[in-house]
Amino acid sequence: MSEVLFFLTFVSVYANSLGMKNIELYAGRNGKCYVSEYFLSLSDKQKKKVRFIFDLIRKQPAISSEYLKKLHGTDDIWEIRVGFGNDTFRFSGFFKSETFIILNHAFTKKTQKTPKKEIRISERRKKEWEKDNGF
Repeated sequence: MSEVLFFLTFVSVYANSLGMKNIELYAGRNGKCYVSEYFLSLSDKQKKKVRFIFDLIRKQPAISSEYLKKLHGTDDIWEIRVGFGNDTFRFSGFFKSETFIILNHAFTKKTQKTPKKEIRISERRKKEWEKDNGF
């Protein structure tokens, strides 16, 4: 199984009646999956940490803002935060429902505050998804 397929399988279609969250990766109109491309650029140890945090978010009913936080002043954009050594990986997206997260952007955070450019990318992709899916 390819690494991308493994990652997509790992983060999708796991919600169940126990309240687990489902995490889906957005593919743009061009078919490009930005989050999986970013994931593939990480080292094996970094990927392992990302999988761990995603699994934690999926399974826990209440998540610390250390790992999942709404970005204030945005169009309801949320951010999954993964710290690894001196690096901080961010996966942003939005909730389709209370237990369904769609991730549409990923980047390495280098500043204290999330750059507006990164927020705008996630907001633009959210609007694109909503338009394409009748929301």
